[in-house]
Amino acid sequence: MGGFLAWFWNERFWLPHNVTWADLKNTEDAVFPQSEDLYLAGPLAVCILLVRLLFARLIVRPMVSRLRIEVKESQRAPPNAILDKVYTAITKHPDEKRLEGLSKQLDWDARTIQRWFYRRRDQEKPTALARFCESMWKFTFYVYIFTYGVCYLKKTPWLRNTRECWQNYPYQPLTVELRYYYLLELSFCLSQLVPQLTDIKRKDFLIIIAHHLLSVSLMVFSYVSNMVRAGTLVMCLHDAAEVLLEAAKMAKYARFKRFCNLLFLLFALIFFTSRLAIYPTWVLKTTVFESWYLLGPFPSWWLLNGMLLLLLGLHCLWAYLIVRVTCRALSGGEGTNLNPLCVSMDNHNDVDFSSDNEDIPAHPKRPHRAHRSHRATNGASGAHRTNGYL
Repeated sequence: MGGFLAWFWNERFWLPHNVTWADLKNTEDAVFPQSEDLYLAGPLAVCILLVRLLFARLIVRPMVSRLRIEVKESQRAPPNAILDKVYTAITKHPDEKRLEGLSKQLDWDARTIQRWFYRRRDQEKPTALARFCESMWKFTFYVYIFTYGVCYLKKTPWLRNTRECWQNYPYQPLTVELRYYYLLELSFCLSQLVPQLTDIKRKDFLIIIAHHLLSVSLMVFSYVSNMVRAGTLVMCLHDAAEVLLEAAKMAKYARFKRFCNLLFLLFALIFFTSRLAIYPTWVLKTTVFESWYLLGPFPSWWLLNGMLLLLLGLHCLWAYLIVRVTCRALSGGEGTNLNPLCVSMDNHNDVDFSSDNEDIPAHPKRPHRAHRSHRATNGASGAHRTNGYL
C-alpha cells in the first residue's frame, strides 16, 4: 500500500519541475491546498443528504399543500397475485407470447395486461411530488452556490484577467472562502451520486454517471495540484444554467406549461452561451494556452486539460439533445424527453402528464367486450405518452 501511495503522489506527476510537496506545506504566513482537506467531503455529503430529507419534509411538502400546487401522482396497479408474481420473478416487460398466455389465464385482454405492467413499472419510479422536492432542493442549492461564487469571484483578480490564475503558480495561498467553495461543491456532487446509483437505471445512466465522476475527478485533481483559481471559473460558469434547468423542471412537475416553456428557452440560451461560447473561449483559453505560455506543460497539466476537453465534448452532446428536443416540440412532436440534459445527474424528466382515468379491473374474471377492448387500446396508447419541457 505504501508503494502505491508513493507512486500515486509522485511529485513529478502532480507538480511543475523543481517543486515538491514540502514547498506547499502550510506555514504561518500561507495556507495551501492539502489532500487531507478532501477527507471532509465524504461526511459533508452525508450531511447534505440529511439536510435534503429535512428540506423536503419540513419545507417543500408543506409549501406544495399551502400553495395548492397540483403535482399529479401516478396511478397504482390494482393487486393481482398472478401478474405480480410474473412481474417480480420472471419479467417486467412480457412479450406477446406471455401476454397471450396471461390473457387466457386471467380472461383479460392483452391491452389491459400491458396496461397493468405499465402502471406496475410506473409505481417503482419516483413520484411527481418526489421529483418536485428533488428539483426544489437542487434549485435552492444552485441559487445559493451560484450567488456565492459570483460574489466571491467579483473580489478576485483572475475574474478580469485570467492570467492571474497562473501567476506565481503553484505558490498561491488558499483562502477560507475558496476552501469552503470547493468543499461545498465537491460534497454536493458526491451527494448526487447516491440517488443516481439507487434510482431506476435509464438509458442514459452510464452517461450521467460518467459526467458525475468526471466532475468529481476535476475538482479533486485541481484542488490537489492547486489549480483552484481556474476551477472556480469552471464551477461558477456551470452553475448558471443549472438554476434555470431545475426551475423549468419544477414548473413542469407543477404543470405550469407556459412558464415551463419560458424557463426552458432561457435555460437553453444560458446553456449555449456559457458552455459552448464562454467556456471554450475563456476557460479553456487560459487552462490550455495561457498556462502553457506561463508555466509549460507537466503530467497533471495534460490530465486536467484532457478532462476539461472531455467536458466540452459532453457539452456538445447535451447541446445536440437540447436542439433535437426543441425541434421536436416546435414541430408538434410528442414523446420528448429531457432526461439526458441533467448535468448534476439526477434527473427524472419523463413524467407522464397525460389524462388517463381508465380503471384496471380489480377482479381477474371479466368478460371480453369489443368496446372494452377498444377503450383499453386507446388508454394504453395514451399511457405511453410522455411530455417534455415544451
